[in-house]
Amino acid sequence: MPTPVPCVPDDLAIAEATPLEPITRIAAGLGLEPDDLELYGRHKAKLGDEAWARVQGRPDGKLVLVTAISPTPAGEGKTTVTIGLSQALCRLGERAVAAVREPSLGPVFGVKGGATGGGHAQVLPMADINLHFTGDFHAVTAANNLLAALIDNHLHQGNALRLDPRRITFSRVLDVNDRALREVVVGLGGLTGGVPRQAGFMITPASEVMAVLCLAADAADLRRRLGDIIVGFDVDGAPVCARSLGADGAMAVLLKDAFKPNLVQTTEHTPALVHGGPFANIAHGCNTLVATRMALKLGDWVVTEAGFGADLGAEKFLDIKCRVAGLRPDVVVLVATVRSLKMHGGVRRTALHEESLAALEAGAANLERHLRNVQEVYGLPCVVALNRFASDTDAELAWLTRFVEGLGATLALCEVHGRGGAGGEVLARAVQTAAAAGSSRFAFVYDDEDTPLVKLRKVATRVYGADDVVLSRQAEQELARLVACGFARAPVCIAKTQTSFSDDPTRLGAPTGWVLHVREVRGAAGAGFIVALTGDVMTMPGLPAEPAATRIGLDAEGRISGLF
Repeated sequence: MPTPVPCVPDDLAIAEATPLEPITRIAAGLGLEPDDLELYGRHKAKLGDEAWARVQGRPDGKLVLVTAISPTPAGEGKTTVTIGLSQALCRLGERAVAAVREPSLGPVFGVKGGATGGGHAQVLPMADINLHFTGDFHAVTAANNLLAALIDNHLHQGNALRLDPRRITFSRVLDVNDRALREVVVGLGGLTGGVPRQAGFMITPASEVMAVLCLAADAADLRRRLGDIIVGFDVDGAPVCARSLGADGAMAVLLKDAFKPNLVQTTEHTPALVHGGPFANIAHGCNTLVATRMALKLGDWVVTEAGFGADLGAEKFLDIKCRVAGLRPDVVVLVATVRSLKMHGGVRRTALHEESLAALEAGAANLERHLRNVQEVYGLPCVVALNRFASDTDAELAWLTRFVEGLGATLALCEVHGRGGAGGEVLARAVQTAAAAGSSRFAFVYDDEDTPLVKLRKVATRVYGADDVVLSRQAEQELARLVACGFARAPVCIAKTQTSFSDDPTRLGAPTGWVLHVREVRGAAGAGFIVALTGDVMTMPGLPAEPAATRIGLDAEGRISGLF
């Protein structure tokens, strides 16, 4: 019989009760010197050129990608598993480094909450990381909005580039969920107020500037990519880029420090690089390339994550980030829970504690599609990590174990939330075994030479399970214009609901007999990909009826409460 799941205090209580090591000591364990660090207090540091110069000659460690089934309100725990797995590998005598994204204030104050893991598998200092951290998100916001200001100033000052105010595609951003800013009018106020035009805001993680920060290889590449950002089109239909406005230099200066990876520690004092933060439903969903490369030099094992389900984050990690960087994961970990699978099988959230093998079997179709995608479409070895809850029954665990083994994979029970690294040792050993087998036959879903429409169709049919892709007339025209502008070989970044393989958030499980509808296409020349917006997905989320912000507070002694 499985070990009982322990009762665990809330995340903030665990974080505050964990004594932190000086970050210089964490760095020393990685072979770094104090001069390699730019300290942000005693427990946070940035790694700059000196650190890279010290480690760049080292061989790369093994790369483990953590992804998940399609998320549900029941929760899956992907970040928790990522951190807990790195802790477990360290307990087994390996030098492991976690490489994860920074939290956005939007989810922290909205629905999802923080993004530092949970229970005894967190990155610390938890409150700092979930809030302002080292200011990276603010720098991205400032650089983005500087470019937006330069665009409108250019219109006001005579418009020498002949920008068409109706065809400006670059948006302002804010790292707060604010639906009222999705569509706005700027330039009001008479002659001194600028040129009136319709505009809008996105959330900072969806910004192309964030994508540039995450995909740039070095400082020179960062500035080049910033300059390549297309801000709109002139009256003749030709693209106008940020470089033409003279914006790339100042934007690069604003991002100079934000471009350096952040080093912190976990609840068990193992090292973690926390850097970059694009969402996977409306952006490419991966941590920065420079942090991943740094981690591969610092550790024998690097455990990284991709946002939301494998159809979103893992697809973009593999088809965009790996394509750009030449990365090849050694193992994929697919996170699931009995609770979420039963929800995919039709069980209401209030009844998830009740045993239901029928619902588990129905919902396991979601797990099966994700698992087959990893194994057969991408050709990668995969371990299923089952985050265990107290309500999971022996019969449910036994059925799911047989199901996963029947698909040619290993299921490892994972209890890192309640037990930290000790609760992840079974998973860590399974990952070691999968990596040692050397069975990777990694392949992309589409080729560079495929047309953008073919790339969209391959992702939709091979990964999502759609019958086909249909573009709106607007999307067809936009895609044709982008191909004419040189985007023919660009990867595609599909913005889609995270709750379903389809573009309909209510279709759970593994839906069939549907078509992916692309309503809009945008060119992200700086990021180097085409963005396809599907269904009714929004790039500026809204707040729920009861925002998490209303439960967060500060007492008279300066202690934070309600932050999860």
